[in-house]
Amino acid sequence: MATYIGLLRAVNLAGHNKIGMADLRKFLTRLGLQDVKTLLQSGNFVCRSDVRNAADLERLVEGGAAKQLGLTTDLLVRSDKEWKALIAENPFPKEAKLDPSHLLAVVLKGAPDRASVKALQDAIKGREVVDVRGRCAYIVYRDGIGRSRLTSAVIEKHLSTRGTGRNWNTVLKLDALASG
Repeated sequence: MATYIGLLRAVNLAGHNKIGMADLRKFLTRLGLQDVKTLLQSGNFVCRSDVRNAADLERLVEGGAAKQLGLTTDLLVRSDKEWKALIAENPFPKEAKLDPSHLLAVVLKGAPDRASVKALQDAIKGREVVDVRGRCAYIVYRDGIGRSRLTSAVIEKHLSTRGTGRNWNTVLKLDALASG
């Protein structure tokens, strides 16, 4: 059995796509996932499964959530090994240590090409810094996320793929949950 980390996109935001974490755990367990644990109220979970790979698990949970919960949103899944690689590839280790709440890992459905990454970097109006490694965009929000014009809509538009962001504290907590 493999360990997976799942991130539901855009749940429990301003009354949109509401789901309680207890309900999410029950739903995932009914799908056959084991040792399901959730973190925070933003749709983060860790589980074990004999599903072949992360992409298959994404399809299984997304389809089931739409049918059983009426929840239509993207799910991004990474194996525990992929998650550890995401952490190891962080191009901003100083920021991760000194100001982890302003470092975001945006887990992406697909890997954008260089031209898309350059277009995103050119679109930045503030002091944010972006580096994309495979299917993860690492973003430092020097002046805070809430006031930034570098929103998920801007990121997805320029990278031509959907994603969901978690601050570095949450990234590390999910790793610990998957490892424990």
